[in-house]
Amino acid sequence: MDEKTRRRLIQRLEEGVPQENIYTDEPMSRHTTFKAGGAADLFVEIMSERELSGALGAFASEGLTLAGGGFYILGNGSNLLVSDKGLREPVLHISKEFNKIARDGETLLCEAGCTLAAIAKYALDNSLAGFEFAAGIPGCLGGAIVMNAGAYDGEMKQVVKSVRLMTDTGEVIEKGAEEMRFSYRHSLLKEESFIVLGAAISLTQGNFGDIKARMDDLAFRRRDKQPLEYPSAGSTFKRPEGYFAAKLIQDAGLRGFSVGDAQVSEKHCGFIVNKGSATAAQIYALIKEVQRRVRESSGVNIETEVICLGDFE
Repeated sequence: MDEKTRRRLIQRLEEGVPQENIYTDEPMSRHTTFKAGGAADLFVEIMSERELSGALGAFASEGLTLAGGGFYILGNGSNLLVSDKGLREPVLHISKEFNKIARDGETLLCEAGCTLAAIAKYALDNSLAGFEFAAGIPGCLGGAIVMNAGAYDGEMKQVVKSVRLMTDTGEVIEKGAEEMRFSYRHSLLKEESFIVLGAAISLTQGNFGDIKARMDDLAFRRRDKQPLEYPSAGSTFKRPEGYFAAKLIQDAGLRGFSVGDAQVSEKHCGFIVNKGSATAAQIYALIKEVQRRVRESSGVNIETEVICLGDFE
């Protein structure tokens, strides 16, 4: 983005977004769980639907649309790898302040910026069962819906009743779960350009002690099996049909294999971790090398769960 366009866009943004929430040259390493990546030319914190609609209008005035790849939507940054070269396209960050939760019987009405951990705690406090699987997933609701996040035999499609969305033009629409085309690590939002505003989460009345015991058990299993002590994007690779990515990586002799400070976790081969000061380029190179060696050793192509933003070539 050239400087003239950036200044003009900032002026338009300030009509609907507080000035203190508009940043230039913002390091994306502050906003991704990999703790790596270059700076975004323009970074905007969004705290309400009204601010989001205003920002979309400002972008539209410059011909920038989500469908056209003119800007990015960022949640908790837990499934992203941003290039060291940074991002020329603006970033709209759905802030953690966009996080209201309300209860309607056994349904939770949650805004997109809610962390999955916060929703799980709210459900526990209200003795509502069904969301325990998501308590340890390090993401927010919006991103979890985009990728149909899941863990421990649970996934978002099992609990999402409906989703509120905003179009590029600022129109608010609602889609039922059956319209969201949920499948393994996939949703309608991988196909069409909508922005998640929130969702209705359908749970069932349960017993506080049982729900807590289930959450505690999953938290123990996560700590025991996953390298939570290092920055990562969670599970790096999708599960190939009929296989487990971690087993394929281990069988390829890649446990502990490193490129710079990027490493295939010694604790869980399905994770690539940042052991200290790994660059996005090192993480990307390691991902590509793991894919190559697994393909050579087993003939299986493993795809990434992690989304790469920016120029890596």
